[in-house]
Amino acid sequence: MDTTSPGFPLQRRRLLHGGAVALLALGLPARAQEYPARPIRIIVPFSPGGAVDGPTRTVAQELTRRLGQQVVVENRPGAGATIGTEAVAKAAPDGYTLLLASQTNAISATLYTKLSFQPIDDFAPISLIGREPGVLVVHPSVQAASVQELVALARAQPGRIDYASSGNGSGQHLFAAQFLSLAGVRMNHVPYRGSGQATTDLIGGVVSMAVPGIAGMLPHIRAGKLRALAITGEKRSPQLPEVPTMAEAGIPGFVAYVWLGLLAPKGTPGAVIERLNREVLASLEMPEVKSYMANASIEALGSTPAEFGSFFRAERDHWARVIKESGAKLD
Repeated sequence: MDTTSPGFPLQRRRLLHGGAVALLALGLPARAQEYPARPIRIIVPFSPGGAVDGPTRTVAQELTRRLGQQVVVENRPGAGATIGTEAVAKAAPDGYTLLLASQTNAISATLYTKLSFQPIDDFAPISLIGREPGVLVVHPSVQAASVQELVALARAQPGRIDYASSGNGSGQHLFAAQFLSLAGVRMNHVPYRGSGQATTDLIGGVVSMAVPGIAGMLPHIRAGKLRALAITGEKRSPQLPEVPTMAEAGIPGFVAYVWLGLLAPKGTPGAVIERLNREVLASLEMPEVKSYMANASIEALGSTPAEFGSFFRAERDHWARVIKESGAKLD
């Protein structure tokens, strides 16, 4: 219909124009009610098989069903999650490219000083998804059956025990750095490009210790390929009830979680954020998703966008203190 033709009533042209202006003033695209109209990508800035990869794919499957469009998970690992994160920061703010964020994003806000984007301010929070504790694991060849025995071993061999992480500036890196700082010992950091190879080398005895998320470690712990010494959460894990918390193991003040949440580029319309938030919360209530989370020791943590934003900033401040106190740096 040509609304500019002389035959189109002037009053109707003004009404249509006024409606479009009102929608734009509200930050809503004129066709927002049709979102999503094409597939959505969730970029996971870590390698496949990591602590946040499985739960993200589980939620993405449910979102696909609820949104009526394919929600695709795309792994873009590297540089402490900054490669994938940068891609989303610079993507169009239309709701079709999202970021799976974790504590690594909060860490990078302090640890990386020359980024082309702002790890927090360049994103619009959608919702927290969940959290899982980390677990301090060692190769069975390590002569330590407890955290205190590991600390004693590290004191006797300062800087000679290797610990793995999924990369410089990753959560695994800072979890271990916080442990070493509180225990007052030194070990040698061996960063990997993702958790897959780090786990392989840990199981193979190439490196001796790591503090990854518990979900990916459960099969290896149960098979005797790795020895669990402590859980980093506030309480013991139902999946490993015999393993003490860090506080119980003699490292008071150490509580850390692998968490995950969904972000969109800054400027994404409010209506799109609200739709995604609503569907994420509904997805977390579905039996299949709840079962997966429980079996993986992940606590579901749906939130409002505002709550996630506050949590994200608090995490940034926490890890900034850890970085300062531990002297952690990019190796």
